[in-house]
Amino acid sequence: MRRILLPTLIVAVAVSLAGCTAGTKTGVDSVSPADSRAPQSESLPAPQSGSSDSRFAEGAEGFEGAPVPGTVAEQDRSVVTTGTVTVTAEEPLEAATDAVRIVETAGGRIDARTETAPQKGDRGSATLTVRIPTSSLTATLDKLKALGKTENVALTSVDVTTQVQDLDARISALRSSVERLTALLSTATDTDTLIKLETAISERQGNLESLEAQQRGLADQVSLSTIELWLISEADAPVETPDTFWSGLLAGWAAFTGFLGFLLVAAGVLLPWIVLAAIAAGVTLLIVRRRRRASAAVIAAGATESDATEAD
Repeated sequence: MRRILLPTLIVAVAVSLAGCTAGTKTGVDSVSPADSRAPQSESLPAPQSGSSDSRFAEGAEGFEGAPVPGTVAEQDRSVVTTGTVTVTAEEPLEAATDAVRIVETAGGRIDARTETAPQKGDRGSATLTVRIPTSSLTATLDKLKALGKTENVALTSVDVTTQVQDLDARISALRSSVERLTALLSTATDTDTLIKLETAISERQGNLESLEAQQRGLADQVSLSTIELWLISEADAPVETPDTFWSGLLAGWAAFTGFLGFLLVAAGVLLPWIVLAAIAAGVTLLIVRRRRRASAAVIAAGATESDATEAD
């Protein structure tokens, strides 16, 4: 009897141990990686209206995945700002010199500068492509607009935060890849493997340098705003549309005097040609008259001879 019970007891204990082991393994495997990374905030109870616990009402901005305007995430936005500014100045060329000083004092630079000398009654003009630090853009623009009368201001902002983050991620991945391949290259002994590793490192290094160049260019556009500054004289300023009787009268008088001035200029241009044409016409008329007189004299002489012949 004891011989029968002892093997039975051993089998029962083994079965029980196997069941516990399987149950433990099943419980571990049932937790997926996604579940293990789930935010702890999901297990918190939902806030109740009028609840005395203020953690849910006042500290909601601390939860992951819930950015609030004004937080660090909002301040880390990357924005490229471009625009044009047109200013009418009494002396555009002198204003251009002052603009260069203002921009350089603010920590910016001048990428392009074009100046036109005074002509046809104006005071000249200047066009500058200025790069202004984004952090001091507003203050610097106010100083530039104070150089004269502001005619036009147009600014455009483009959010490039996603592009910056994408470049950062790709550069980080390529750097890690180059480091791993370099480590493998130092331990490789096969010639074929060495060639493949060097080719892969060279290709990744080229891509990395290209991305780093894009990153530097994008960072420059974000840190320095690009503004086209047009400095013109009053003669080149856009004409304002009259909206009252007095302004309409002034505009009409200005147009009338301008037309008279145009006529005087045209007369001055045509006067030499008119004099030359009058001289040519007088000479021609004199020649024609002389020929007519000569023809008349010849006819008269012929008639006299005819009369004398008939008398004989």
